[in-house]
Amino acid sequence: MKSIVLASVIAVTALAATSPADAKGCIKGAVVGGVAGHYAGHHGVLGAAAGCLYGRHHAKEQARQQQQRQAQPSQQEKL
Repeated sequence: MKSIVLASVIAVTALAATSPADAKGCIKGAVVGGVAGHYAGHHGVLGAAAGCLYGRHHAKEQARQQQQRQAQPSQQEKL
């Protein structure tokens, strides 16, 4: 339980230190990673950090795909 609280504190600190756009996906990833790390050998902090990085990566990838879908005209518009 202590590592989950520590992971949450780290995630909130990271959120406060960065801009809101950069932290998108970080908190959810940090919580999931912290819990998974805790159960996988008491490495909650390491799991939270890895989860935060993965969450940010995933959010950026989704945003990039959304921009590509909006930039490309649909097949119906081409006909």
